[in-house]
Amino acid sequence: MEHANPAKESFCTMTLLNAPAYDERRAKLVRLSLIGAVAFVILLLVLALAGFVTGHGWLFSNLPVEHKVDRFLTALQQKDYDTAYAIYQNDKDWKQHPDKYKSYPEDRFIDDWTDPRYSPIGKPITTHHVDKSVTDGSGPFGTTVIVGSTVDGGKRLFIPYQRSDGTLTYPAPHVFEY
Repeated sequence: MEHANPAKESFCTMTLLNAPAYDERRAKLVRLSLIGAVAFVILLLVLALAGFVTGHGWLFSNLPVEHKVDRFLTALQQKDYDTAYAIYQNDKDWKQHPDKYKSYPEDRFIDDWTDPRYSPIGKPITTHHVDKSVTDGSGPFGTTVIVGSTVDGGKRLFIPYQRSDGTLTYPAPHVFEY
């Protein structure tokens, strides 16, 4: 008498006679999921490269910094030095604790950006356009972003943004061509 093998009974081989029925809905879902995944990867690559090639960082990661520099230059252009200083120091409440900024007070800041002897362009800024930015420093997104702008119809101005504390500085550690 032959004894039944329980391990052999639980193992079922599939043949054409007992194959599961074709599920058209599931097959369509799998196909669309694959197409969507491939499209997502392609879109991600295109966005990453487009941001880099156009000078706005991988995946346009430098755009928020460029907008901050634009707000800073706009405030200088409008002679709103309190706002410009707040953006420069990354502290909208800087007037509540001016002792913190004794080493670079607002009066000196205003002279540095308006007095022809100190201003990076030799006069107050009257027009500007933020052009592009580059990442500088270590790490995948760097420690600094240098934003290049055209001011007063053709002069180049490079303003560094420190990722660690959100402040702007001047002058830039280096400039770039574009």
